[in-house]
Amino acid sequence: MRWIKTVCLGLMLIAGVAHADDAVRPLPKLKLDSSRVAVAGLSSGAYMATQMQIAYPELFPSAALVAGGPYGCAGGKLQVALSTCMKGAPAPDVAALVTVAKQRATSGQTGPLTDLAHGRVYMLHGTEDALVAPVVAEAAAHFYDALRSEPGLSGLQVTDDGQRAFAHNLPIAASGDDCGKSVSPYLGHCGFDAAGAIFEHLFGPSAHAAAADARGQLIRFDQDALRPGGVDALLATTGYLYVPAECATGKPCGLLVAFHGCKQNVDAVGEAFVRDAGFNRWADVYHVAILYPQTRASFAPLNPQACWDWWGYSGANYDTRQGVQLRWVVNAVKALGLPVVH
Repeated sequence: MRWIKTVCLGLMLIAGVAHADDAVRPLPKLKLDSSRVAVAGLSSGAYMATQMQIAYPELFPSAALVAGGPYGCAGGKLQVALSTCMKGAPAPDVAALVTVAKQRATSGQTGPLTDLAHGRVYMLHGTEDALVAPVVAEAAAHFYDALRSEPGLSGLQVTDDGQRAFAHNLPIAASGDDCGKSVSPYLGHCGFDAAGAIFEHLFGPSAHAAAADARGQLIRFDQDALRPGGVDALLATTGYLYVPAECATGKPCGLLVAFHGCKQNVDAVGEAFVRDAGFNRWADVYHVAILYPQTRASFAPLNPQACWDWWGYSGANYDTRQGVQLRWVVNAVKALGLPVVH
């Protein structure tokens, strides 16, 4: 009987360790290299990424947008978001959006556009995307091309990758039959490693290939602890952070904030996006931590698909430095150790 008790105790300890590994923790302090910090996102996450970049260019000079449109597209109106900024009917007025972006930078609602001078923008969108029309994604490319023509911004690198045949999803390296579909968890088996392309465009080419499996640690953290001024940012209670082994030892590492798309948060697809999108494998190669913030669905305010706020459900200033979700992200990167002065 003693051996049975011993085995049972061992199983209890193992279960306790597993539970501890899954525990929600505060964000750890990392030694972050501020010259290697970027944002990326799919769909509503792409809109969120461009909002973060334009509002805080001193923190996020580089961005990767997958199936997203130009900054400020919706203008705070849901009907515009659903028509112009998704269907492209009518197409976004790029010149007007550039004017608004410049005005906001001048007034201090967003950061100085000149901080994008050495940034990189990578736009990826599929020719078979029926949810966010290619004309909308092309408008984003035209938006950044227009910014690049502004004084002092000629060094901004803009890449428009829009000739690949995939639907509204994030392509992954494995092949399958869902590349031309837009189905949960919105990771299309296209034989194209979008995560690898994103890392290469944002952080430069690597001499090493990614391993088949990630080797670092995926941590769950308390998102409510980062509420700006205690204000509800309309996010889930728990977020995720991937820490490569090199970053965990105190060595300098970069940071990528990866925004999921609508209906792609953990409540909707489990940990598919945070584990299987391909970012973690490349994070090991590049020594870049990955922050995976999580939204939550709601009906008041109206956000049943758990999208990031790119039309104003969190308030009229949603895409400026006063936007509550944007300020939450700033709090998160500060907690991780990124110096923030503004």
